[in-house]
Amino acid sequence: MEYRIKDISLADKGKKKIEWAESHMPVLLSLMKKYEDSKPLKDVVVGGCLHVTKETAVLTKTLAAAGATVAWSGCNPLSTNDDIAASLVKDEGLSIFASRGVNNKEYYDDIYSVLKFNPDITIDDGADLTIEFHKNLDKYGKNIKGGTEETTTGVQRLKALEKNSKLGYPIVAVNDAETKHDFDNVYGTGQSALDGIIRATNVLLSGKTVVVAGYGHVGKGIASRARGFGASVIVTEIDPINALKARMDGFMVKTMQDAASAGDVFITSTGCKDVITGSHFETMKDGVILANAGHFNVEISIDDLTTISKSSKAINENVEQYILNNQKKVNLIGEGRLVNLVAAEGHPSEVMDMSFANQFLSVLNLVKNKGKFENRIYNIDKEQDLLIASLKLESMGISIDKLSESQNTYINEYGEGT
Repeated sequence: MEYRIKDISLADKGKKKIEWAESHMPVLLSLMKKYEDSKPLKDVVVGGCLHVTKETAVLTKTLAAAGATVAWSGCNPLSTNDDIAASLVKDEGLSIFASRGVNNKEYYDDIYSVLKFNPDITIDDGADLTIEFHKNLDKYGKNIKGGTEETTTGVQRLKALEKNSKLGYPIVAVNDAETKHDFDNVYGTGQSALDGIIRATNVLLSGKTVVVAGYGHVGKGIASRARGFGASVIVTEIDPINALKARMDGFMVKTMQDAASAGDVFITSTGCKDVITGSHFETMKDGVILANAGHFNVEISIDDLTTISKSSKAINENVEQYILNNQKKVNLIGEGRLVNLVAAEGHPSEVMDMSFANQFLSVLNLVKNKGKFENRIYNIDKEQDLLIASLKLESMGISIDKLSESQNTYINEYGEGT
């Protein structure tokens, strides 16, 4: 067994966290129990690049229980939980290549450590593993059957690859499943992003003006939760439809240039670069807080912030305070990386239960139907979405109505009218 982690002595602490997550992930646990005897993933190597958290640990354990050989790296330099990584190595015998605080070279070295296992299946979050794999398909891709992608940013990158006819193997866009983006992105990020900001700063959100950049599923969740904390919320957007939705939902809508002077807390959630730049920093209030909830640390221009600052200092482990040339202070959380994972614990286990059930079932589907997929991006089947939602409802003790025979006839025929 190969691995690279920070400290294996942290395993006991990590194991307790994983057990906590398992108790809140009944759908994934039911799938683990269902497939642990039949081992449908026997002789299958799964190469993963995803935040090493207690929830991810349950996914890796489920894959291993189904027979897979698992090799895993982190998908963000600051999101790995070192105690979780230690437990997965010591207690589960998995090949984990991840630690918190790696530099850029170490980050990609870990990804290549996974690729050296010659994966049959890739599981990615942000597409870094998949992109590097595509650069080396001749070397590492002899067994590849397909892959999955967890997040919006990664799907966008892979769609660009597909558009240019460079996608080398089929990818399932797990992010686009309703039981993923309508829950993980909205409720998971909505809660965990604000959790990260509060843990890092202990700021009172009530009475503050929170500026949310982007009103997709992530931005919608953050805006709603910020309002629930008693904040006034301004949304910035480039999409007219999303902007209209935000206004109809009761939020103020402004350009970032106009919002810059009004906000106390800024949270980016667009998946694009340079959302907040130098001209915005210069008009901000003294003492503003900046956080990013998009996948990569490109939404807040740290280069611009550094250029117009005369100094900076660490306020605590996760907050760097920049003193601008105009004497104002700007507080950046987690180097502009994912605030919910840098400063908190990521999404609650309950929503990751559905996201990772989608991951697991998508892997099974790719393996079972190998050779039947073209080199393109696929959506989750509706039946899989409905199955996961039904299992989740069952675990919550909730029953719903079913159509009667006459109702089924009515909605599937056209004859009956007024």
